[in-house]
Amino acid sequence: MERLESVDRLVIQQRKEWGEILTGFETKNKYEVSDQDGNSLYFAAEVGGSLLLRLFLKAARPFRVMVVDSESRTIVEIRRPFRFYFHEADIVDADGQLLGKIVKRFTLARRVYSVTDPSGEEIFQLFGPLLKPWTFQIMQNEMEQGRITKKWSGLAKEAFSDADNFGVTFPRDWEPSTKAIFLGAVFLIDFVHFENKGN
Repeated sequence: MERLESVDRLVIQQRKEWGEILTGFETKNKYEVSDQDGNSLYFAAEVGGSLLLRLFLKAARPFRVMVVDSESRTIVEIRRPFRFYFHEADIVDADGQLLGKIVKRFTLARRVYSVTDPSGEEIFQLFGPLLKPWTFQIMQNEMEQGRITKKWSGLAKEAFSDADNFGVTFPRDWEPSTKAIFLGAVFLIDFVHFENKGN
């Protein structure tokens, strides 16, 4: 996780395969993680799961996303159990140790997630304003510390490929493990709020 030490911005780009673009059939999600200067840091991919779960549960399916470096060493893993509501994901390190958990809170209209430490204590909130559907603010003690934003790569390209691109910003001096939690949060947000939205 040392590559996260000096960054304050990450760009996460979903990589769509041509077969998926042409047929509209969802294959397992793959992503590239870069720094603010466009330097590739990590690759991420959905692993495991079954074709039936993808077909019938779609964005509600359970998943595991592995984030690896260029030498295929695991950096972090995102584990999401099946949930129709109250979506959640565990973010674990390469040794399987829990770094944090993202849990959707019950709200009638707003999009709010609790971010907890390994002991279950809330350390941050992710808050999605109603009038900014592509933005999630990283909040701590009612102060914005950063944000996760869905990036549009251009209307024609977006409509054609349905590819999801995200930016996440946070303070440069945060611990790499904390930054990794919010990298993991991007994948849960992508599945819950943007998967299959263009189909």
